[in-house]
Amino acid sequence: MDTNTKLKQILRNEGFRYTPQRQMVWNELRNMGGHHDCEEIYDELKGKGTRVSRATVYRTIEVLARNGLIRKLEVGDGVARYEAKEDGNHHHDHMICIETGDIIEFYNEELERLQEEIAEKHGYELVRHVHQLFVKKK
Repeated sequence: MDTNTKLKQILRNEGFRYTPQRQMVWNELRNMGGHHDCEEIYDELKGKGTRVSRATVYRTIEVLARNGLIRKLEVGDGVARYEAKEDGNHHHDHMICIETGDIIEFYNEELERLQEEIAEKHGYELVRHVHQLFVKKK
């Protein structure tokens, strides 16, 4: 199922109507790439002349995050950031620079294996994880 069909299904399941504005919120987050908060998404849409309310952006983003179409990233500053989670978008973890706020994506196969081993050692199966490292330059 393509992501636009998923979007329509998610909205319907959550009791929301599919609207061009909600589609534009999804499209904008996908096109922006990276990690963005709701205000950045709203500002981008408004800057392009899109007629969309701030409430529509926030509600749509929360519904998409709750349903796994996007990832929610909390870095400890009280502002949630989001990234599109599409089929070609591989699993990765994050390093967050506490000085600049930069978010660096990384993947380490050994770390992934170690997490699996730790869960198994304690009698669990790893279902999903969020791994964030808070860093600063030396």
